[in-house]
Amino acid sequence: EYMGTRLMFLARSLARQAARLSSTWAPPVVAAAAPTALPDSARVVVVGGGIIGTSIAYHLAKAGWRDVLLLEKSVLTSATTWHAAGLIGCFGTLSETSIDIRKYSVDLYTNVLEKETGQATGAKRVGFIELATEPDRLLEYRRYAAFSRRHGVEVHEISPQEVLKLFPLAKVDDVIAGFYLPGDGRVNPVDVTMALAKGARMYGARIVENVAVDDVLTEGGRVTGVKTADGATVRAEYVVNATGMYARQFGAKSGVVIPNQAAEHYYLITDAIPGLNPDWPVIEDPSSHTYIRPEGAGLMVGLFEPVAAPWNVKEIPREFSFGEIQPDWERMGPFLEKAMSRVPKTFEVGVKKFFCGPESFTPDLAPYVGEAPDLRNYFVCAGLNSIGILSGGGIGRLVANWITKGRPDADVTAMNVVRAQKFQATPEYRATRAVESLGLVYHCHYPTYQRETARGVKKSPIYDRLAGRGAFFKDVSGWEGADFYAPAGVKPELGPLSWGRHTWFPYWAAEHAAVRNGVIVMDMSFMSKFMVQGKTAGAMLNRMSTANVDGDDGVITYTQWLSDDGRMQADLTVTKLAADKFLVIGTDNMAGQVGAMLRRAASESPHAFVTDVSSGYAQLNVQGPRSRALLQELVGEHCDFSSAAFPFRAVREVPIGCAPVYCARITYLGELGYELYIPSETALHVYDRLVATGERHGLVHAGLKALASCRMEKGYRDYGHDMDNTDALAEVGLAFTADFAKPGGFVGKDAVLAAKAAQPIPHKRLLQVLVTDPQPLMFHGEIVLRNGKPVGDIRAASYGHTLGGAVGLAMIEASGPVNKKYMDDAKWEVDIAGVRYPARVSARPLYDPENLRIKA
Repeated sequence: EYMGTRLMFLARSLARQAARLSSTWAPPVVAAAAPTALPDSARVVVVGGGIIGTSIAYHLAKAGWRDVLLLEKSVLTSATTWHAAGLIGCFGTLSETSIDIRKYSVDLYTNVLEKETGQATGAKRVGFIELATEPDRLLEYRRYAAFSRRHGVEVHEISPQEVLKLFPLAKVDDVIAGFYLPGDGRVNPVDVTMALAKGARMYGARIVENVAVDDVLTEGGRVTGVKTADGATVRAEYVVNATGMYARQFGAKSGVVIPNQAAEHYYLITDAIPGLNPDWPVIEDPSSHTYIRPEGAGLMVGLFEPVAAPWNVKEIPREFSFGEIQPDWERMGPFLEKAMSRVPKTFEVGVKKFFCGPESFTPDLAPYVGEAPDLRNYFVCAGLNSIGILSGGGIGRLVANWITKGRPDADVTAMNVVRAQKFQATPEYRATRAVESLGLVYHCHYPTYQRETARGVKKSPIYDRLAGRGAFFKDVSGWEGADFYAPAGVKPELGPLSWGRHTWFPYWAAEHAAVRNGVIVMDMSFMSKFMVQGKTAGAMLNRMSTANVDGDDGVITYTQWLSDDGRMQADLTVTKLAADKFLVIGTDNMAGQVGAMLRRAASESPHAFVTDVSSGYAQLNVQGPRSRALLQELVGEHCDFSSAAFPFRAVREVPIGCAPVYCARITYLGELGYELYIPSETALHVYDRLVATGERHGLVHAGLKALASCRMEKGYRDYGHDMDNTDALAEVGLAFTADFAKPGGFVGKDAVLAAKAAQPIPHKRLLQVLVTDPQPLMFHGEIVLRNGKPVGDIRAASYGHTLGGAVGLAMIEASGPVNKKYMDDAKWEVDIAGVRYPARVSARPLYDPENLRIKA
């Protein structure tokens, strides 16, 4: 099979030097510490001696928790830390938590550790250059650049000539622009880990190597210690699983789901290159699937190929220590050739090493962090998706603070381990999704991209009917959710991805219009649903909820669940079906969080029982001005749907055909509407009857794109997207849900009242933002400016087809009250990929602020 001349050269070069490599390149020599006897107990046992485990131990001990024991099965850094590339760059994220973690890590490695410990970290702030070689990549990077600057990271957009000046060997003829971060660079991963370990010991922690932990001991749903491979036990109040690529199989022993998966990761190290300066910056070139940096007198050429390979899906061998994987030259050769083409000089020198080692990846490219949902004091920190070195310092601090303070001090909604689902840990899922995850590292991160692997696992009972109607399905926490519907004769597909309007934009607009002017049906069966029953169920739920959810039977109540300090924990509805029977409905992405909170509360309630009925009930939303007329004809004399008989928030059990259905008058789209909760076995029957009757009312099928645009026009919130665990009730505009007079109060009540007394009008407030120019689109992370100064960024957005422009929700931070004067007496703009557009802001819904339509 033909191979290009450069590829042929590489193949011959590698073959020629194979014998030399084994004797001239070897893993770093990391001496084990002197043997230390195991203590009988420790307050915290950290399992795993890579950069994550040592960082957690360091930060715990530095916080004053000196009774910390770290156990490592081999020696420190021996699994994946030792062969990491050591890149430290803050670019490429629209997450405030992620960027803060990275900034903290860079500062810790470059300014703190060596001064504290005397141990060098190898930190070199040589700079980072991100290359944009395609127009869409340029737009993406301009979005990242604006977000990074807003959060304190220095970024400069530079020309190809400036790139060449900073890295003279680079080929730049296809480069549109570079994005230069002078404060970033690289570290030595082993040195950083040793510095963290030394610091941990200095502050009182103990580190014991060559001790494998076999199991975590538990009692009554709480950890009590660990058991080692040789049978010894250590009592502990907390255990942290920081075992990296072993986290899944180690967690499984305790029933903790952590679906990370190891995959092959490659880099090549060249021989010496004449004229190379070891202080040149790191280059990342996603279009060539590569990062390139000086390594000694040569270059390291690293790869994140678009089609990767999983490694040891069944089980990671315990004895794997400072190990390597045999490189797959046939598979990797074309990717390597493309990567090396960015610096053509690499073809003219020899190859010192072509390395392959394991790195673990997660289904959504976010780490698993936090306390296990059903095992108290079992903490997880794993699945760093090849940025463990970059994140190590900050994420170690985050976990340590979570343990010592009892709650996280940053937004963890995207990384909380409670989101993990059991089906994601199956071998086929991990093997296919991990491959895709690694391939997405250097993908252009279009917000409309849909994962392609491990699909079709969880389907609504009416999935086939919706597919027949032209639905395009998206991955909704593992469920197949109809995103939009293609017209008859048109294939439902995303089409070419972009940052602008897609071919399906008019389909979406038509569905949105049907919500506002007619009647639609929307499948929401993926919502999490819990039946809570028992004599004390009402009291338990009322204590958890800001609103009074234990009033009259047959009422649905929108409420929040808070932490003790008044911070958001869940956003949901509670329906009282009977005195001892409640239906709790949360979003798909918060299923783990809501379920864990319910189970923990029930364990302390004398007679409350929780059942996850998410798969037991389908959910169909019938929404729009004509929804009442449709349902009245469908149900007939068996239920009066008039506003007097069936008011807003009422819930009735109604017959549809031969099926009993719970029908709630509630909306998330801002119109008159109803939600139907249908036993799954009768869902097809109900759907068919609904559609047949709906034909006479102009019923339209609408997807989740219409849900997003309608809810955003109304300013409806969504926890985990535009609200998170760091937000207070008043800040997100939901103080109206709090019933301060109800007996027994609610969790977080005192904190909410204290915050209200301190700031009657919050200085930090979630506002609706509408771009007045109808052309640009917003997605997430765009910067909001007041009188030319950044004051917030868009947390979630859509296109307001009724309002006539992109609309989103942004948390605005001010030095004083964010009141009407603050909003009205200012010029507002939104920075979208480097272009500023005029905007309006509002604390009230921009669509139907008086709620006249939903209560019609």
